[in-house]
Formats: sequence, structure tokens, C-alpha cells
Amino acid sequence: MGYKLLKSQREFLEIPHDYSIDVAVYQGGFGSGKTFAGSLLGILLCLKFEGIRGLCGAQTYTLVRDTTLQSYFEHLENMGFVAGVDYEWSSSTQSLTFKNGSEILFRHFDEPDKLKSLNLGFVEIEEMSDVPFSTFKMLLARLRQTQKKEWKNFQYRIFGHTNPELNKGWVYNTFVDNPMPNYRLISAPTHQNIYLPEGFCDELKKLYDEKYYNIYVLAQTGDYDSGLVVKGFREDNVREIKYQQDLDLHITCDFNVDPMSWILAHKSEDKVFFFDEIVMENTTTERACEEFVNRYPNHKGKIIINGDASGDNRSCTSEFTNYVIMKKTLAKFGYEADVKIRAFNPPIKNRVMAFNSKVRSTDGEVSVFIDKKCEKLLYNIYNLKYQEGSSRIDIPTFQQIKHAKELKFLMHPFDAASYLVEYYWPITL
Repeated sequence: MGYKLLKSQREFLEIPHDYSIDVAVYQGGFGSGKTFAGSLLGILLCLKFEGIRGLCGAQTYTLVRDTTLQSYFEHLENMGFVAGVDYEWSSSTQSLTFKNGSEILFRHFDEPDKLKSLNLGFVEIEEMSDVPFSTFKMLLARLRQTQKKEWKNFQYRIFGHTNPELNKGWVYNTFVDNPMPNYRLISAPTHQNIYLPEGFCDELKKLYDEKYYNIYVLAQTGDYDSGLVVKGFREDNVREIKYQQDLDLHITCDFNVDPMSWILAHKSEDKVFFFDEIVMENTTTERACEEFVNRYPNHKGKIIINGDASGDNRSCTSEFTNYVIMKKTLAKFGYEADVKIRAFNPPIKNRVMAFNSKVRSTDGEVSVFIDKKCEKLLYNIYNLKYQEGSSRIDIPTFQQIKHAKELKFLMHPFDAASYLVEYYWPITL
């Protein structure tokens, strides 16, 4: 049989560039043909490149089994393929093997370390936005199956399908904000699928509120302020900020050991410019100081240390406070630093309000600017959320961090930056 593909599906299947790797995501509303297109592409790659090995997965195996795998079987039936003749399905290995030797493994990504030994020709990701960025990067590195001479015009492919993200996550940042030239996002609103029953979208419009309809039917990007700790942050808050060796340099600190988070800034009377960050895993205050000196060995202005008031208490591993350690270590390299911190930390809601008021005031004035070098701070601004229905910040648990390492960087860089802002521009509640 032949398929008459939707425009967005054809765009997803075809590669418009000559790079060795194609990275694509089909972002669509309900019923937009996302899984249909992904499973069709997986089969076509297996038929075209004899002996290719692919991986198809999602964060949970239930999603793979009940959604993606069923779509594969439907395609095989529509194509007239016969089980045991044209292909074999193994429930023990959870793999689909074609008579030409091509193979697709079906897996969950809840334990990504178990996939690190694979050499693959393509990867398909169901509900891509549910998969951690660290898993995506690991899967990208698995595209290393040896190419065969008979594979003409072969390109490695990693492709996914997903609904738009409710918050600005890694899919948006990777495919919209700063995409590589071989990264593609194909947007597919539900109403573009001409094969849906008549009135399908009208019925959804009756069921959903406007926000939900815009995201899950029209495939529009979400209201990224919704539920986020930092409000009003826009493109004009991000700019290139040049370090000035003659200006005062502020180091604002959160002394968590893993990660240690220091944000570097210049400031004026009413504005702050975060231009760099030192975010290190499993480190010490001395090592972080040494990293600072390595980056800025010739600073001529003052060094002012801001940050967590609890950093002025002795740690269990040193007779000195973190701030004393900083001053002593920097002094060894010829730097004199002043410490300006509060006697005690204000409530976190005060810090959040102070930071948000400088991000964008009620009059629209922007007073917080962040350079793209501050990757972890920007990650916090785009992803740090409140627990649903509460005013408590949603701090990742140990188990969540175990499965998605990037979550360990939530909270601490924001803490560091907000200590400085609240110190100089406090809000009294």
C-alpha cells in the first residue's frame, strides 16, 4: 500500500542537509501523526540500509509498548509484511528483526547507563520532552555503527516526537533558542491532519481551556512563566557582557559542595550584569578560588564577595569559615577581597521577589542581564518551578537527580545570584 503523507510528516522524513548526523523532533498536537511518522521512519531506515541497528525508546517501557511498538506493527500489517517471513518479533529481547538483518531494539530510558555499550545507526525517542537532556546526549553519542559500503547517501539519525513543552525545557533550548545547523524542529498542529474525524478539533476546543488547547492542539509553545520561580525573563535579559578588569568584580556564592555555585558579576547603581559562573562538582572552596584566579589572573578592580550568610559559619572540615577561606586563598594570589553579606539569610520569598523585580519591574524596566556563558544560571531561570498548587520551590529529590544528572544544578546557581540581588536591592515584606 501507499501512504499519502502530511506536509509536516514528509518534512520530518526527508533530510534537507548534507551533515553526517540529522537530529529532528516532530512537535505536534494530539492526533497530529507524530508517532505514525516516527515509526514509519524507523521501518524505512531498516529497509533501505541492510543490517542497520536502531533503538526506539521512551522514558518508560509502558509508553514504548502501548504506543510506539503498536504503531510499528500497524505499519508492518499495512505494508503486507508477514511475521515469521518478512520480520521476527522477539519478546525476550524486545527486538524487531527484518529478513535483511536490520534490527530495532525497544527499550526504556529510565536506566540510561545500560545503553552505553550500543553502537547504533539511528535512535527514535517517544515523547522526547520527557527524556532528560543528559540521556539525549548519551544517545547521540551511540550513533557510531560502522557504515557499510552499500549504504548509499547514509546519514546517522536521531529523531523524536513530542507535544510542546509546558515550560521552556531542553527541547526548546536545543531546537529553537540555539539550534545547530543539522537540528530540525517540525511543528504540526492537530488541525493539519486531514485524516482525523470531522469535528475532532472542535470537540477538543470544547473540552480544553485556552492555554491547554493552544499547546496540545495548536502545537504552540507554552506560557513559560507559568509555575516558574523567575517571572518576566525575556530575550532582552540575555546579552553579551564583557568582563572589565578595572571594574569591581562581585563573586556571589552558594557553598553547596556538589555543586559549588559561584556567579560573577559587575553592577551599577541600579543594574547587575552576570557575565560568568563557576559551577563545580565535588569540590572545595579553595579549588573554586583557584579556578577563579585561572580565569581572571589580572583583575585590577576590587573583588567583593557576596552570598549565603550561612557560609560565614565554620564547616565541619575546617576551622575557618568559607568566606575566610576565600579571602586567604585569594590573598595568596595577590588579591584583596571584601565580604559583604547579611548577618542571616532572609526568607527565600524575599530573595525571589527582589530578583524578579530587577528582572523586569512593573514598569517594564530591565535591570538583570545575563551572559550566555552562565549556562547553569540560565538553566535555573528557565526550569526552576514551584510545586504545583503551592508556593514551595520544587527541589529535585535524590532519586530524580540519579536519573537526570542535570537536575542537581537546579536551585544552587539561582541561590547564588539572588543573594547578591537581595543584598543590594532588598524588598521588605
